[in-house]
Amino acid sequence: MNGRAGDLARDRDARIVDVIRALGVGEVVSYGDVAEVAGYPGRSRLVGSILSQGSDRLDHPDRLALPWWRVVNATGRLVPDREVEQARLLRAESVTVVDGRVRAAPTGRFVSSGSRNRGSERS
Repeated sequence: MNGRAGDLARDRDARIVDVIRALGVGEVVSYGDVAEVAGYPGRSRLVGSILSQGSDRLDHPDRLALPWWRVVNATGRLVPDREVEQARLLRAESVTVVDGRVRAAPTGRFVSSGSRNRGSERS
């Protein structure tokens, strides 16, 4: 993209990346949550696209340090074909993952009482 449209897309992508970068340890949110906080409600697929394309798409200095594993779909489903890696990273942050889905997290969309200091055995 060139000109104003390209600038707007870069700004939009950078805002989304900034929201993802700001996610803390144990904070799990949905693609839609990221889009809404970034100012683009209803653009959850855009967030997924940005994450899936990684460094090829992002014009951001810290694009390689994105905590992608902290973003799941609205029902807690992990990233297809990356479930094992994502579950391992989430469990290291005291997130409960059962059967490829986030069930509880210390903070974010999936908070539940007693979710701190718990991890699950299954992916």
